Amino acid sequence: MAEQTAPDAPVMNFYTRRWVRPEDLNANGTLFGGSLLRWIDEEAAIYAILQLGNERVVTKYMSEIDFVSSAWEGDLIELGLVATHFGRTSMTMRCEVRNMITRDSILTINKIVFVGLDEHGSPLEHGYSSITYDRDRIPRRHGSPIPQARPER
Repeated sequence: MAEQTAPDAPVMNFYTRRWVRPEDLNANGTLFGGSLLRWIDEEAAIYAILQLGNERVVTKYMSEIDFVSSAWEGDLIELGLVATHFGRTSMTMRCEVRNMITRDSILTINKIVFVGLDEHGSPLEHGYSSITYDRDRIPRRHGSPIPQARPER
């Protein structure tokens, strides 16, 4: 699913879905914010890896996190991310988490910044300035090619 917030806004995709389980709850019986932030950071890292073509990415910055509602055990939630800016060694994205059924927003983070690093841990220039929806930026290890889809039988 893809949604657009304004005519010129980049498309936010909601690919990741999570099921709120008992181990994800706080003392109030609702989704523990720490669990949700862990899921967001992991998904944002994967998104940054694919956008920057570098498996060595680190979270540099997260802006204010605005929790506007919660989720309960058994709820299905979805995480949306979209790149909003590419720096020389970094990328910035926006995040929204919503209830999959009601579409009610659970939280928004307007700015998450990831930096790509080289093998020594120093910021690495990436050379990108736009979002990709292809798999052409999947990092390759040891010069191996990207695995191709298996032919249909």
